Amino acid sequence: MTPEELRAEMPALDGGVYLNTGAGGPSPRRVVEATEDALEFHEYEAPTGAGTYGALFEALDGTREAVAAHVGVDPHSVALTQSTTDGIGRVAAAIEWEPGDAVVRTDQEHSAGILPWERLRETHGIEVRVVEAADGQVDREEWKAAVDGAKLALFSSLTWTDGCRLPVAELADIAQDAGARVVVDAVQSVGQRPVDFGEWGADAVAAAGHKWLLAPTGTGFLHVTDEFARDLDPAQVGYMGVEDPEADDWDLKPDARRFETGSVSPVPYAGLGEGIGTIEDVGYDTVTDRIERLTDRLKEGLGDRLVSPERYESGLVAFEADDPAETAERLDEAGIRVRDIPPTDTVRVSVHVFNTAADIDALLDAL
Repeated sequence: MTPEELRAEMPALDGGVYLNTGAGGPSPRRVVEATEDALEFHEYEAPTGAGTYGALFEALDGTREAVAAHVGVDPHSVALTQSTTDGIGRVAAAIEWEPGDAVVRTDQEHSAGILPWERLRETHGIEVRVVEAADGQVDREEWKAAVDGAKLALFSSLTWTDGCRLPVAELADIAQDAGARVVVDAVQSVGQRPVDFGEWGADAVAAAGHKWLLAPTGTGFLHVTDEFARDLDPAQVGYMGVEDPEADDWDLKPDARRFETGSVSPVPYAGLGEGIGTIEDVGYDTVTDRIERLTDRLKEGLGDRLVSPERYESGLVAFEADDPAETAERLDEAGIRVRDIPPTDTVRVSVHVFNTAADIDALLDAL
């Protein structure tokens, strides 16, 4: 599939210039059709065919396998969730916290990677340590000192504020050497560049399909290593997360699947599988090459307003504006969708493979 063919399959793009995939990516027709087909099969055919639950389990297993293959891990190490926030929250709630336990995060985290620890600070008296990661640069000695004695470290593989890539494997290795568990927020990476969760070496990685993978909202996934999973006690337990729900002496599943509790709709997850297939059909060489060329064009046009690095990092590009919220609103009225980023007081543009040079030029002209 070419970028042009993908773009032609995306009705949302008929309504204006869309440069906000970092918030949510519009789905192509094939993704929506996959969800419609899944709904019809589940409601019309499964009850008197494969059975409602048999069809559900088969569908979820298929999506779990598609996710696992896409990010380089085993299917049993993947739990299907509703979002990145949901995945991080499930891990945070499954750890036995004591007063004085320390969590380390960067100063560039989304609220998904901030609020769980703030809540635990209030309820359990944990300590939260924050390390600077502006421009994607994390001082290794500062990071090493911060994770010393910490129970857990969380950071994003790619910052949502300015689109910078962090050295995931290196930061994870430093934290684990200090005895901390590592959780990575990968939602801005998956779908715009190839990733291998296994090579990163983190204990857990949370992500979702509704951004760069072009899948429906509500399609999150959580990778947890078996070794870490066995130390986690999920806050909620249901029949899907245990070995034998009918047993008097039930045991949690020995892997990430212990985080799945009860019946969920297979419909959005059918869209997630199709979204993954769509990106794979386009190919990451094409995806990254096109994003790099378009962001280079954008950065050149922004000039001194550019906040993100001039070097290619990702499809997220932040720039300065006198009033970021007003600028984003004005662009929206002109039919160009971007967003402001309150924590850094900037405007953020998201460029994906379906975007064009004409989209970039329209934005620059409007500015």
